[in-house]
Amino acid sequence: MPRSDPVAAPVAASPIHAYPASASLEADAAVYRTLLESTLAIPWKIDWATMRFTYMGPQIEPLLGWPQNSWVSVEDWASRIHPDDREHVVNYCVAQSIAGIDHEADYRALTADRGFVWIRDVVHVVRNAAGEVDSLIGFMFDISERKRIEQELVKMQKKLEALSFEDGLTRTANRRRFDERLEAEWETARRGARPLSMILLDIDHFKRFNDRYGHVRGDECLVTVAAALRKIGRAQDVVARFGGEEFVLLLPDTDEATALDLARTCRHAIEALAIPHEASDCSTFVTASVGVGTVVPDEGERARDFCESVDRRLYGAKQNGRNQLLSA
Repeated sequence: MPRSDPVAAPVAASPIHAYPASASLEADAAVYRTLLESTLAIPWKIDWATMRFTYMGPQIEPLLGWPQNSWVSVEDWASRIHPDDREHVVNYCVAQSIAGIDHEADYRALTADRGFVWIRDVVHVVRNAAGEVDSLIGFMFDISERKRIEQELVKMQKKLEALSFEDGLTRTANRRRFDERLEAEWETARRGARPLSMILLDIDHFKRFNDRYGHVRGDECLVTVAAALRKIGRAQDVVARFGGEEFVLLLPDTDEATALDLARTCRHAIEALAIPHEASDCSTFVTASVGVGTVVPDEGERARDFCESVDRRLYGAKQNGRNQLLSA
């Protein structure tokens, strides 16, 4: 396929010529070609009337593996775009070109060995004297490293977001995360007229535990209890540290009977850890008092009121001697 120069650049007028004008033009064209083909950017040109490449920089083969002379028409370009990017990139670039608007697009270009390279294609629309689109001139840039860094930053941001919703000691959700999920699950349950349940538990006589065994052992106790509760929580549940030695399980789409079963499981699992607690007056091991409640949210009711009602049941369990469960 014949190749023309990618850009017909104007030659500045000069009052002195040491050689014929034709030789000067040829020399300038050679310089332009050398500059274009030595840069990391890959120049190309498409004739608008035929939708065929009139030029493709030789840098394309080392980058993508496709031979320079295999870039014949726009179909070659489109077919070498990753399937997940192809439709919207092609549609966007064609629409912008028809409108005569310079544009750029990021996409994954397929390589000859079935891999891909992230490309940024920068396109300039050339018009003729009548103002009609004559050709497209562009540069392809390898932005794979930039995309890799962007993806790493996204991963880091997600990790930081997760940490911002996590209790640093117990690795359960923190109070901020619980409050956010409570409001969201409350609205979901209200719209769908579905039950929402909550288990609130408090480690019995935890201050005495710290006084007896020290705060390091106290932290170890909290971590162990939290791990046991996480095992009980289902995929849709939120297990959070509610504050101090209190934990909460938010149970979306969970009826009263199921919530009671889970609450009993939590209380028994904590006692089964057999963590010694000689300062407790309700057991020789670490135990918990538990409050549990279920509601189908109605218009006008508030999640905060529901939370307070479960907290009152927890308080009642503690007032009744601790190491027990109180429900509605």
